[in-house]
Amino acid sequence: MRLVIDSPIGPLGVAVHDDVVVGLRFGASPGPAGAHPALDQLSAYFAGDLTDFTVPYELVGGSEFERGVWAEIARIPYGETTTYGAIATALGDPGAARAVGTACNHNPVPVIVPCHRVVGAGGKMVGFGGGLDRKRKLLELEARVAMARSWS
Repeated sequence: MRLVIDSPIGPLGVAVHDDVVVGLRFGASPGPAGAHPALDQLSAYFAGDLTDFTVPYELVGGSEFERGVWAEIARIPYGETTTYGAIATALGDPGAARAVGTACNHNPVPVIVPCHRVVGAGGKMVGFGGGLDRKRKLLELEARVAMARSWS
């Protein structure tokens, strides 16, 4: 089943198989809105009310290296970032930062598995399959929400 949700970063296509999210795509064409917990959670995330997705998802495809990168990305806390180099080092190959970037670009469920939280050395805003403007908006949303929560 393919659903579409409007968001502050444009329409998102959400692919669901047996109630499990198997894909999320930026810039989706108009399509059925429907109802699914993933859409509810994405709406809550963009409203600043959700910081941890609990909807079941499956990371379909990918090489062993890509799956390792996606597992590392899934551990990045809300409102925080890490670098491509740090992920490469965590996977035992400090020289593989570019390969980490490629793996991030192949992430089948961005936002839910937050590849937008991976930045270049020194915090540089580089690379993102959804475009740097979307990446910036996602990081700004999380920074705002994290700051507001820390002050309350």
